[in-house]
Amino acid sequence: MADNKFLEYKGKPLVRKGNEIYYGNMAEPYVVRFEILAYSKENDIESASEVSVQLLKSDTELPAKDRVVKKTVKSTMFDALDFGFTWLEMALKEAK
Repeated sequence: MADNKFLEYKGKPLVRKGNEIYYGNMAEPYVVRFEILAYSKENDIESASEVSVQLLKSDTELPAKDRVVKKTVKSTMFDALDFGFTWLEMALKEAK
């Protein structure tokens, strides 16, 4: 049987498809969705310069608009990850 390994950030999986990155475990009540909206290039290195962050309910049976709990836009991937991590941890604590 194949051993499925995911990239992790602070103990939770990160899954990327194109410009979208999902953070968290779909078996838990919430996950975070990052969408890279714009890139900038400095010294031949391309990095995200605008990232949408959404805290989502992981219940895929809900309509997409009803799944969004919080949202913001950040100017770096680091800031987006920081917000997403904090929102997810707070939401999961409240859900217990």
